[in-house]
Amino acid sequence: MGTTLHNKIYLGRHSLLASRRLQAALALGALAGAGLVWAAVRAMK
Repeated sequence: MGTTLHNKIYLGRHSLLASRRLQAALALGALAGAGLVWAAVRAMK
Protein backbone atom coordinates (compact mmCIF):
# COMPACT_ATOMS: atom_id res chain seq x y z
CA MET A 1 0.00 0.00 0.00
CA GLY A 2 2.73 2.43 0.94
CA THR A 3 4.70 1.74 -2.23
CA THR A 4 1.66 2.35 -4.45
CA LEU A 5 0.92 5.61 -2.66
CA HIS A 6 4.59 6.61 -3.06
CA ASN A 7 4.47 5.69 -6.75
CA LYS A 8 1.35 7.83 -7.24
CA ILE A 9 3.06 10.80 -5.61
CA TYR A 10 6.29 10.17 -7.53
CA LEU A 11 4.46 9.81 -10.85
CA GLY A 12 2.41 12.93 -10.19
CA ARG A 13 4.35 14.81 -12.86
CA HIS A 14 3.28 12.12 -15.36
CA SER A 15 -0.39 12.65 -14.54
CA LEU A 16 -1.31 12.61 -18.24
CA LEU A 17 0.07 9.10 -18.71
CA ALA A 18 -1.46 7.98 -15.43
CA SER A 19 -4.86 9.39 -16.35
CA ARG A 20 -4.67 7.72 -19.76
CA ARG A 21 -3.79 4.43 -18.11
CA LEU A 22 -6.62 4.91 -15.60
CA GLN A 23 -9.08 5.77 -18.37
CA ALA A 24 -8.00 2.69 -20.34
CA ALA A 25 -8.43 0.48 -17.26
CA LEU A 26 -11.86 1.97 -16.54
CA ALA A 27 -12.92 1.54 -20.16
CA LEU A 28 -11.79 -2.11 -20.16
CA GLY A 29 -13.57 -2.69 -16.86
CA ALA A 30 -16.78 -1.10 -18.17
CA LEU A 31 -16.63 -3.20 -21.35
CA ALA A 32 -16.00 -6.36 -19.34
CA GLY A 33 -18.89 -5.53 -16.99
CA ALA A 34 -21.23 -4.80 -19.91
CA GLY A 35 -20.18 -8.06 -21.56
CA LEU A 36 -20.87 -10.03 -18.38
CA VAL A 37 -24.28 -8.39 -17.97
CA TRP A 38 -25.11 -9.06 -21.63
CA ALA A 39 -24.05 -12.71 -21.28
CA ALA A 40 -26.10 -13.07 -18.08
CA VAL A 41 -29.18 -11.55 -19.72
CA ARG A 42 -28.77 -13.85 -22.73
CA ALA A 43 -28.37 -16.87 -20.47
CA MET A 44 -31.57 -15.92 -18.61
CA LYS A 45 -33.70 -15.82 -21.75
